[in-house]
Amino acid sequence: MSYRLPLVPLSTEIFPQSYAAARARWLALLSGLPDVGHRAFPCAGAGPEGEPLFTDGVWIGPQEADRVIVLLGGTHGIEGYAGSAIQIDHLQMLAAGDIALPARTALLVVHALTPWGYAWRRRCDADGIDLNRNFVDFSEPLPENDGYRELREAFFLDDPEQRREWLADFERRHGRIALEKAVSAGQYHDPKGPFYGGAKPSHGRQVIERLFEVHSLPERDLSVIDLHTGLGAYGYGEIICDHEPDSAGTAEAVRLYGDSVTLPLLGTSSSVPKSGLLDYAWHKIMNARSCYVTLEFGSYSTDRLFEVLLRDHQLWAEPAPIELRRRHSAVMLQHFCPADRAWREMVLFRARQVIAQAFAG
Repeated sequence: MSYRLPLVPLSTEIFPQSYAAARARWLALLSGLPDVGHRAFPCAGAGPEGEPLFTDGVWIGPQEADRVIVLLGGTHGIEGYAGSAIQIDHLQMLAAGDIALPARTALLVVHALTPWGYAWRRRCDADGIDLNRNFVDFSEPLPENDGYRELREAFFLDDPEQRREWLADFERRHGRIALEKAVSAGQYHDPKGPFYGGAKPSHGRQVIERLFEVHSLPERDLSVIDLHTGLGAYGYGEIICDHEPDSAGTAEAVRLYGDSVTLPLLGTSSSVPKSGLLDYAWHKIMNARSCYVTLEFGSYSTDRLFEVLLRDHQLWAEPAPIELRRRHSAVMLQHFCPADRAWREMVLFRARQVIAQAFAG
């Protein structure tokens, strides 16, 4: 397989300052594109300045397309800052004619799947739900996470050193993978805690299920790229595949993206296996010519990720001064979208590379 990277200068100026600014720029670009079908999905609640919240989806290309490339952004709200930049970069290149869709192919771009978290610089929605743990059958017994229950008290300790000692002791007894699963694999009983999967379908899940229907996605070949940040090597975009290792989905991911594909189920990824992933909903509708990958851009260490997230949940678990929350939101933003120009250039370049591979495939 060969592919051509667009020779267009990288501009880190497209990284937004806020959810509202990102949405305005994203929407403005649609007017310069042909064959566009836009849908806006209102979300309950409002942003910090009282701004209304939406998830937006745009279909670019022929309605009868056999193949669809899907770019998802803001699955975890605050990670939408980088997701928006990548989407805006590609919408600009499409509008300028720097890139073009292959024959019989459409592009579906979904902006801000968790708009409340994006606007408030949190990872979850207003109910504390992590969309990427929400795709479970709520009519059945929900997954258990005994490690989370053991560590829950530690997560809300005021003394961070005491918390680190508690987590380190758990790691010594059970191992690093067990620790990461305990913290981040997903839990369904503690709305105030991190990685909460919810008790019902969230806004973002309802949007995805509606998009399946309105675009007849189960009837098409799909290449889905879900844009994430905050885990893994600094500035590198890891292609994470949560298909079963011996499945057609994994084979298709390797065909498109090569040996850089990593699999949590094989222990080759910076991510550990998790419950309720958005991936799983797409897996159910995919044929043998389709795949779903997460493009995860690393920033700082996993231990730092846990510290930043746990502090965020502490501040929102009980009433807290708005100034404290705002101050920590800047820490959240630095972890999930570092202000470092080099990091942002790496994100844009790697995203262009991976999306070009999807186009070529």
